[in-house]
Amino acid sequence: MTNLSVLPFILALLALVPTLATSGPVPGAPRLSLPIACHPGITCEIQNYVDRDPGPGIGDYRCGARTYQAHGGVDFRIPDMAAQRAGVAVLAAAAGRVSRLRDGAPDISVRAPGVDVANRECGNGVVIDHGGGWETQYCHLARGSLRVRVGDPVKAGQALALVGLSGNTEYPHLHLTVRHKGATIDSFAPDPGQACNVGTTLWASATAQRLPYQTGAVLNFGFAAGPVTPEGVEAGAIPRPVMGSRTMVAYVRAIGLRKGDLQTLSLVAPGGRVIAQSQIPALEADKAQYLIYVGGKSPGPGWTKGTYQAKYLV
Repeated sequence: MTNLSVLPFILALLALVPTLATSGPVPGAPRLSLPIACHPGITCEIQNYVDRDPGPGIGDYRCGARTYQAHGGVDFRIPDMAAQRAGVAVLAAAAGRVSRLRDGAPDISVRAPGVDVANRECGNGVVIDHGGGWETQYCHLARGSLRVRVGDPVKAGQALALVGLSGNTEYPHLHLTVRHKGATIDSFAPDPGQACNVGTTLWASATAQRLPYQTGAVLNFGFAAGPVTPEGVEAGAIPRPVMGSRTMVAYVRAIGLRKGDLQTLSLVAPGGRVIAQSQIPALEADKAQYLIYVGGKSPGPGWTKGTYQAKYLV
């Protein structure tokens, strides 16, 4: 077994539906740039869109299920707490002036014992006034990372703070809300009657091209030297195999899986022999995230030298 640090990971996530909203801007509305310093599809993913269903059901702007009941913004999720500790900047989506902010909320998962976020669901946050009744709100910022004060003018792309874990959240991400005269606006489809098709967007053209709609995505993947747990993946603390490791485990954490989806993860030896395979039966419900892993132990004389692969199929 050699060169484990550069083992390729072959991903085959078939449920991707790239679409672009490309028509003209809403009169008077700001044109939004990417509000987080990451590469969509590589170092961050959209976890949730705005819920456009006015009733008890849910529906995103493509009539999909990448949202939850009454969700009023777009969630840009980074891979894990290791990325959060390294620091990921939150950026002003458009020029304006800081109208409100809050700092001091702890960076701790809402699932931790004793955490109370009542009336502080946004956690540490910043609100920018763009004029004409338009504003953007940035939530779940890292405590003590805010770089602006009330009244400060800001430019599009200016750093406001760092992504954190404050407020009502289980994982580090930026929640971006857009409002016009107090009403929540879907940045991907600001027309209230627009749904299930390509139409108007608030995103600048270059940004819209970086944010194609996806019904699902892979958030984390890699190889481990031992057991893999959701907590370990979220912490970014999975020990990788090294020369002489007796165990090799491949893992994938996917988001946006749907009821009925089938998953297969295979660990493949040099030459194409499948060492181990995990097949997950059809999901009985939609899953915001799902961890799958498969592994094996080295044979008596040790691993065969060469390149090992993991293949994931939805």
